[in-house]
Amino acid sequence: MKDLNGKVAAITGAGSGIGRTLANALARRGVHLALSDVDDVGLAETVVQCEGRGVKVTSKHLDVADREAVEAWATEVVAEHGTVNLVFNNAGVALGASIEGMSYEDFEWLMGIDFWGVVYGTKAFLPHLKASGDGHIVNISSVFGLFSVPSQSAYNSAKFAVRGFTDALRMELEIEGAPVSCTTIHPGGIRTNIARSARMHESASAFGDGGSSDDMAAEFDKLLRTTPDKAARQILKAVERNRRRALIGPDAKALDLISRLPAAVYQNAIVRGARARRDG
Repeated sequence: MKDLNGKVAAITGAGSGIGRTLANALARRGVHLALSDVDDVGLAETVVQCEGRGVKVTSKHLDVADREAVEAWATEVVAEHGTVNLVFNNAGVALGASIEGMSYEDFEWLMGIDFWGVVYGTKAFLPHLKASGDGHIVNISSVFGLFSVPSQSAYNSAKFAVRGFTDALRMELEIEGAPVSCTTIHPGGIRTNIARSARMHESASAFGDGGSSDDMAAEFDKLLRTTPDKAARQILKAVERNRRRALIGPDAKALDLISRLPAAVYQNAIVRGARARRDG
């Protein structure tokens, strides 16, 4: 997809962060937008930012963990815009907890959004993307879809799953010769609010991660290297170049290299670091 002008893009989690900056970047390129989020206030702000650029902007309150709602939204998008060419499965949440301390309910909450939301968005829109004759799916994983860390087992599970799901989809589309492609995105530390809205369990403190979303955000802030605007530009470049995967930010590239080391090497380093933070 070399020319985005005049295309139609659907974006989940468009009320803030990467979703909002993607919406603005696409609007500047003449892309019509179908935006969704559970945050009605944030979503309305994104709509205001994108309007007035000569593109059509529609919005929808949407819980991506609700399969029927996602399927209905996909149908609505095509009815309102006539077609859809791009889908950004971006909505995501975070959870800090040990495996033992984490409740099944919290695990299911995260997987419902971070993994099943991607599955629902992909399957709901895929027939419409094929019908458009020129489609692309962008699924947001994470650097935590490249390697695991303590207290993030649920997030790791979802993001590894997104990576495997999208890799398989890419190959199936190529075998089929479909007019649709897909890209997995692995952002590093992006300046968004995901850590501040995370659910935190006290069991995370055993790994030096603090016991609240504010503690998690403070630790996460130390790792931030990339603005959402820069992340959006890199993501769109990956779409235009039809990349299989895109590592967003210099820290993502560094962590990708670390993940290629023998498991004992990087895991032992993480264990030592976690113990030092906990005991310090």
